[in-house]
This record gives sequence, structure tokens and C-alpha cells, in this order.
Amino acid sequence: MAGQGSGGNVLAALCSFFIPGLGQLLQGRMLMAGIHFVLAFLLWFVLLGWIIHLWSIIDAAKFVPKGAR
Repeated sequence: MAGQGSGGNVLAALCSFFIPGLGQLLQGRMLMAGIHFVLAFLLWFVLLGWIIHLWSIIDAAKFVPKGAR
């Protein structure tokens, strides 16, 4: 995918809106996808999952691949 603000990042952010970590998975970042998904899942039980959910959306939207910098 291209850099920040690209259509790919918008799609990734939308995916993360519905399922935290799905946008990172779409971008090929398996470890970060797992971290977002597990943290959101665990923290939703103590009503703090929305924080991780928002972080997941923002992280997917602002991602810039290493070669694109």
C-alpha cells in the first residue's frame, strides 16, 4: 500500500473501525494486528476497549511503509 492518506490506509482504517486490528492485518502487519485485537478484546471487559479501538483506527490510517519515507 502507499503512504499515509492513501486509499489503502483509508480502507485499513475503516476495517479497524469494525474490528480492531483488521486494518493492520490488511496492511500485512501481523504482530500489530494481533496486539490491537487482543488488547481491545481484553479491555472491552473493563470498558476501556474503546481506547484501543480508536488507537487501532488511527494507527491504520497513519501507517507509512518503511520504503515510502
